[in-house]
Amino acid sequence: MSAAARIGLLATVLAAAGAAASPNPPAIVPRPAQVQVHPGQFSLTADTVLVGTGEAAGQAVTAFGVFLAASGGPTLAHAPAHSGAGVIRFALRDAQPGGAESYRLSVTPQRVLVTAPDAAGLFYGAVTLWQLATAPEAGGKIPALEIADAPRFPWRGLMLDSARHLQSVDFILRSIDWMALHKLNVLSWHLTDDQGWRLEIRRYPRLTSVGAWRVEAGSGPQHDIDPATGAPRRYGGFYTQAEVRRIVTHAAARHVTVVPEIDLPGHSSAAIVAYPELGVLEHPPTVVPADWGIYPNLLNVEEGTFEFFEHVLDEVMELFPSHIINLGGDEAVKDQWRSSPRIQARMRDLQVKDEVALQGYFTARLGAYLRAHGRQLAGWDEILEGGVPPDALVMSWRGVQGAISAAAAGHDTVLSPDPALYLDNRQGDSPGEPPGRQRPLRLADVYHFDPLPGPLAQDRAHVRGVQANLWTEHVRTDARAAYMTWPRAAALAEVAWSPPAQDYPDFERRLTTLLPRYRQLGIAYSADAFDAQHAPAADEPQDSAHLKSCSAELGLALEDDAPIVGPRAVFVVDIMNPCWIFPAVDLTGGPSFSAAVGQVPFNFQLGADIDKIHLEAPATAGGELKVRLDSCEGETLAALPLAPALANDAVTTLPTVRLPARAGRHDLCLRFAQRGLDPLWVIDWVQVRP
Repeated sequence: MSAAARIGLLATVLAAAGAAASPNPPAIVPRPAQVQVHPGQFSLTADTVLVGTGEAAGQAVTAFGVFLAASGGPTLAHAPAHSGAGVIRFALRDAQPGGAESYRLSVTPQRVLVTAPDAAGLFYGAVTLWQLATAPEAGGKIPALEIADAPRFPWRGLMLDSARHLQSVDFILRSIDWMALHKLNVLSWHLTDDQGWRLEIRRYPRLTSVGAWRVEAGSGPQHDIDPATGAPRRYGGFYTQAEVRRIVTHAAARHVTVVPEIDLPGHSSAAIVAYPELGVLEHPPTVVPADWGIYPNLLNVEEGTFEFFEHVLDEVMELFPSHIINLGGDEAVKDQWRSSPRIQARMRDLQVKDEVALQGYFTARLGAYLRAHGRQLAGWDEILEGGVPPDALVMSWRGVQGAISAAAAGHDTVLSPDPALYLDNRQGDSPGEPPGRQRPLRLADVYHFDPLPGPLAQDRAHVRGVQANLWTEHVRTDARAAYMTWPRAAALAEVAWSPPAQDYPDFERRLTTLLPRYRQLGIAYSADAFDAQHAPAADEPQDSAHLKSCSAELGLALEDDAPIVGPRAVFVVDIMNPCWIFPAVDLTGGPSFSAAVGQVPFNFQLGADIDKIHLEAPATAGGELKVRLDSCEGETLAALPLAPALANDAVTTLPTVRLPARAGRHDLCLRFAQRGLDPLWVIDWVQVRP
């Protein structure tokens, strides 16, 4: 049974169970801390009145009404006061236990009361009430109950990478709504990287007029000529300051803090292209690059560079009220600093012992500037290596060790580890899965993530929370960004909010009741996240996702670079060893062999690792797809010339060949013989028929 069919069946069963007064507790995600269900129900009708006195209560009233209407519920009247039955009341209660963001929800057949010590708590009470009121089995009836709830962690975050691919303002606004409905409260916004600078800075307009635009990699984009310029069309864009203010205001009304990230001193190619004086090299890069991976380009450490970024941070702080400002600090390869006489002289002047300590100086210098303006520095866990300001917040991404080291050193930390919380991993292996990292990260994987591993269980005071990251090298569209995020972000929300528990079947039960509302709200979620497995029959075309990779070094699901408009093929390939195994093929009688192939740009910055990729020399000018028996060193059964595909930027079906007859079943090794890595030949599908 497919994942979608299984989810539909489960939803039907749950609805029937609800109609029969199922003993299951209310389906709320994330799971509340305490729930007591009582006899009776509150009837939600068009005559129900929402009551709230004061700004905080009024905001919660408005939020509940908006979310209810968006999910097909009735439009309810608001009143500052109302007596009698049929009332939903929101009220601040200063003495209420539970702490910041906590709430209590009391439902009787006569009325509903939501109380909290702060505005955020009232909002989250409204979110829980919205889930109860719009459950598929509710039918306008809210069960009588008492809920006492509070978050496990104060930082419940998602990171959105807008530097590699720009998302629309409308999508970001809707994403904030979706986050708020799951009690997620931090949107970390990755705004600058090698491939683009996305934030308007008035003092330095070239950061966006130059740094926000690139020509995408591959022959497809190279052939897409802009008639206005006669050159390949540029790709990119940026967020104006007015748009940023709109996003930040929208988020604040939903108790979501937007934390900007300006990544320094690495991942800075776009800034250096815009303002070459910021770079180290005598001849810095002149175009914003389109490769993925780690570039060697670093900022220099001259006084003018610090002054430049202090001015940038002035405008960042003007736009973002967040106490935390993330300055990145990850993957700063030090080769340019080591080989630059100017940088080495500067290190001696600063009395800095080595390049690692120089990055520590860089980070501390800008951290002090933030501190002087009432803000706090955050950075990825590499900032620990060169010495870091004592108040720095450490984002642990290279596994969980960064969080453990940070907490041991007295730093607050957020766990955001690769691969456990990296949403650019695909959610399943169906043919419809979008591009991303090859290894699936399923819903259950996120749900079972332990936010307090090892010594952090005893040192939890320094753990601020958790964050899942959506890096977008392979996530080109808004729809794909939503698909890669949901429903896995719901599992993250439960890890971040709910008391620790491991009951995945119950979580899946509760989440399933939310899925119809996902569709109402326009959330294009993935059904593949529910542990779905897809296996085509042996005589059907086997797409690259269902072939076995010859290795497991750097597996990616890559999108074709053509056509420019319309659907594109997705190819699964280990870019360090582009080689596939078609297992257990019956070669009795000499079957026919068909293959469809594509060519993708090899746009990966791999440093010295690129020398580890070995290609077989071709026998013809265009190269061949070789089919070998039993192993990649076995007998060559066929060599399909690639000449018919050379002029096609998209997928090409090669002429069918007949394989020599061999007794029984054999593995087939599929490899390309080609003269260079770019473009990289890849398999779309292969098929063997008697």
